[in-house]
Amino acid sequence: MGVSNNITAVLNFIALLCSIPIIASGIWLASKPDNECIHLFRWPVVLLGVLVLLVSLCGFIGAYWYKETLLAFYLCVMAILIVLLLVVLVFAFVVTRPDGSYYVPGRAYKEYRLDKFSSWLRDHVVDSKNWNKIRACLADTDTCSKLSQQYVTADQFFSAHISPLQGTRTASCGATTRVNSATIAALAKLVCWET
Repeated sequence: MGVSNNITAVLNFIALLCSIPIIASGIWLASKPDNECIHLFRWPVVLLGVLVLLVSLCGFIGAYWYKETLLAFYLCVMAILIVLLLVVLVFAFVVTRPDGSYYVPGRAYKEYRLDKFSSWLRDHVVDSKNWNKIRACLADTDTCSKLSQQYVTADQFFSAHISPLQGTRTASCGATTRVNSATIAALAKLVCWET
């Protein structure tokens, strides 16, 4: 067995071992049906783990016992997976590149407008079926409680470098500069889309 086959066999054996935690985490995610945030990641993670397991098993067997058919299958599948990964990567950059942000005078954070995002992302978020899932996911986070406890005065809120999720109701929305803690709590509810 040649050196290149030894290296291929070792790398595929390591990939085979790495696929086991990927499958286990997918099964763990699937066992948590109550969390809407991870709903999209349940079965794709399991599928990814199984694909890595099968491809690395083909590569290992093909390289270790020099089975040319398995090595050819392994190379074709790896080429397809690399191309798919590049397509997903380019798609993610194209969709997320226009971030919809703009500066507002007198505020330390940026304001965001939905119409400035890419059309695919905008249409995906505006869809009522998707929006209800996103809203439920955001409501599960602790952003709302932290926001109302962290900023006592309006000056603290408006001068803070906060995330896009936290930042809303700026000058373009008609917010006043005299805000008490009850108003900040109301802003937190508005930002987090609590009903």
